[in-house]
Amino acid sequence: MPRPRTSPQAEVPGLAARRIAVDIVDGVLRKKLALDEQLSGKGAHLGLAALADRDRALMRRLTATVLRRLGTLRHLLLGFLDKGFPADAPRTETILLVGAAQILWLDVPDHAAVDLSVRLAQADRRAARHAGLINAVLRKVAQSRDTAITDKVQRDTPAWLIARWRKNYGTETARAIALANGHEPALDLSVKKDPQVWAEHVHGRVMPTGTVRTLAHGAITLLPGFTEGAWWVQDAAASIPAKLFGDVAGRDICDLCAAPGGKTAQLAAAGANATAVDRSPARLSRVSENFARLGLKVETIAADALEWKPERQFDGVLLDAPCTSTGTIRRHPDVPWLKSEADLGVLTSLQTRLLDRAVELTRPGGTLVYCVCSLEPEEGEQQIEALLARDPRVTRKPIEPADVFGHAEFITADGALRTLPHYLPDPEPQWAGLDGFYAARLVRQP
Repeated sequence: MPRPRTSPQAEVPGLAARRIAVDIVDGVLRKKLALDEQLSGKGAHLGLAALADRDRALMRRLTATVLRRLGTLRHLLLGFLDKGFPADAPRTETILLVGAAQILWLDVPDHAAVDLSVRLAQADRRAARHAGLINAVLRKVAQSRDTAITDKVQRDTPAWLIARWRKNYGTETARAIALANGHEPALDLSVKKDPQVWAEHVHGRVMPTGTVRTLAHGAITLLPGFTEGAWWVQDAAASIPAKLFGDVAGRDICDLCAAPGGKTAQLAAAGANATAVDRSPARLSRVSENFARLGLKVETIAADALEWKPERQFDGVLLDAPCTSTGTIRRHPDVPWLKSEADLGVLTSLQTRLLDRAVELTRPGGTLVYCVCSLEPEEGEQQIEALLARDPRVTRKPIEPADVFGHAEFITADGALRTLPHYLPDPEPQWAGLDGFYAARLVRQP
């Protein structure tokens, strides 16, 4: 039988990974699709299934690097374009971004980055006419490598966001946050028991939060302990709010807005009678699969927390509310380019309603922990101040240094948790940092 014909481009190693990276960056910048949605679940890019593990890792690193360095990349490329990015072929910009990222930050030979970028352009009907331009511009990027990268704080953080951080935290702290966001984060794991043992298994280290941090590369499912259900992925900061309940053994604790389920897993592993509520059946299904892998018993309920009316109240309610997620940019570099200051109004209104509902679900004498992975005071400090002002049934139970492993810098003047991305410093940036979180512990009065 004759061999099936294949296109020359299909045979070029690494081309598929770069094409998918261009598709996904386009999805973020032009279609406003979240990075995670394009990498997994029903919305995942159809080409991912055919990628080898090595190419998949390259694609992920390419995509994240472009989004982390977007401001710097655009500034540099525009310096070589007399007329700006071609308006008649938007994909030309994305191909240039992916090509330049390889030259500046990835261990890719210049000639390979240029050649594969040209091939990507030639395969696109609109961008094909600009293949020569792409070739010329990327060669200039390679020639200017030593002087190309400047002032990441100004260029890689949207102006509205850095302005807010300067106002709320001061210029130096805003700069430290932006610099921390520019580093690819390590992988944090919450373990059911024996963190030191599992740190050795995954060649990592135990963090002050009890989280195991590792620099693992490749598929997470191949790490020791995954199949056995010994751990789950969870940023060190995200592991703190569930611990603010104290001893939860035998207590009824409800996690509203539960997906992706890490905090519920903590509660269940600590012996709580845990209930996970989430409005998305699809997300809840993935959460349930994770609980099964971990061997944890959790009641899962697909419902809108604002409309859900259980027959009982709970000893504790955890509300990890939907927010702008500006504290998670280290792990989600698409956030600055998907969100805007206008999103705050919609989200804070939702948070207010969810907080009021969470109070009703907390039994008298019970504990309510509210948290957001946001750096914006409107979503954290101001929400709790407003709740305390309007509902006399709720009082604050200040967080103490002992609740946060002795890290007094995590605690605000009024006894709330506030972590920032540049906390937990380390001489090696890849081991440093944690997500930006706000959390408050409240008690509903008897």
